[in-house]
Amino acid sequence: MSASWAQLARVQRRTGFGTTGAAVDAAMAAGPDAYIAGLFATERPADPGVTATPMPTFTPIPPVGKTASKADRAARNQQVGAQLQTLTDWWVRRMAAVTEPFEEKLTFCWHNHFATAATKVREASWLAAQNSTLRTLGRGDFRALALAMLTDAAMLRWLDGEQNTAAAPNENLSREFMELFALGHGDGYTETDVREGARALTGWVIKADGGTALVPKRHDNRSKSFLGVTGDLDQTGYCDAVLARSASAGFLATRWWGQLGSDTAPSSSLVARLATAYGANRSISALLRALVSAPEFTAAQGSSVVNPVEWLIGAVRALKVPTSSDAQVKRLVTVLRALGQVPFYPPNVSGWPAGQAWLSTAAADVRMQTAAALATGGDVSPVADAAPAQRLDAAAHLLGIASWSDRSAAVLKASGSDPHKLIVVGLNTPEYLTN
Repeated sequence: MSASWAQLARVQRRTGFGTTGAAVDAAMAAGPDAYIAGLFATERPADPGVTATPMPTFTPIPPVGKTASKADRAARNQQVGAQLQTLTDWWVRRMAAVTEPFEEKLTFCWHNHFATAATKVREASWLAAQNSTLRTLGRGDFRALALAMLTDAAMLRWLDGEQNTAAAPNENLSREFMELFALGHGDGYTETDVREGARALTGWVIKADGGTALVPKRHDNRSKSFLGVTGDLDQTGYCDAVLARSASAGFLATRWWGQLGSDTAPSSSLVARLATAYGANRSISALLRALVSAPEFTAAQGSSVVNPVEWLIGAVRALKVPTSSDAQVKRLVTVLRALGQVPFYPPNVSGWPAGQAWLSTAAADVRMQTAAALATGGDVSPVADAAPAQRLDAAAHLLGIASWSDRSAAVLKASGSDPHKLIVVGLNTPEYLTN
């Protein structure tokens, strides 16, 4: 395949969940520039996969009283768990079903950025609402998204924001928002800034319907001095003071390079260019378009280890593995659990690890077993229908791989011309496990 084909395949793999040779061929026919422009178009055609997988709605489960029996508490926990399972199953199915996966990949990356876990939140409707917010605002002005997260029910529960009152400020949300969401640890803010920021964020509560509201008597309306800004700051003043820091744009550029560009840190010049694209409008789309169009993005081929969600959903999509039944989707979630990355369950507020952490021996065993099941249950006809001598190339094309290395080709040839074996091995080659 040509260099431009390989470059476009990388764009598709990094902005989606794997790809196929057919998808790359179609994008090449439209033109790489036109394809990338389409990713960031304001008006996008309706996606039939989205239409076919509407987000479920959840009826709130009333809390049990202090005098509830052990059986009643167990029954409620079972209901909560069932709703959370339904939510996770839905998102896995949606990722597999969409025609153009960029929006779901972007939402998943924001989920990793604003990492919020069901282990503590325990409310499917709140997590679903946060997911919708990430999807709706994730391409636009980062300020709007950041403000929404500061008063989001799931985030308030996750970082104890609902316990943050004038009488007893809780610093968790103030600290983590600066350190992990918007500035980075090295920006020079102080413990005093953390405390003053917490005061600005006081007073927010979660209502019974999952909405949030500011309760004036719980809010500290005295003057604060935060990051050089003084006044009766609330969540808006707090957010604006954080985002006004010069380091914020570079922090976001660096975080997104890690999510989409490479496991290797970006150069200072690349960060500066991405921050310039982000600009005064704080445009996430402009930043990401500059990122995937940068020569450093092309040069970083093979430097990103695919995470379990990328690997599994990419294989499901390429092989057209059915996901119509609940049992089929639950099996996929079981695989993700074994690999250590289940949507709505990041391990902590920092999100999931990246890079070599996903390449353990235990994970390799799970991937091999899973690849065998996917090849059996999926469509390998593009490889099976090829002449035996062409099956290595057919397998590469099916999986969106420009070419095999000599080492991978030797291992694949040792598997013979069996289409299923070729796919199983192909899904576990360095060319598929990194991009």
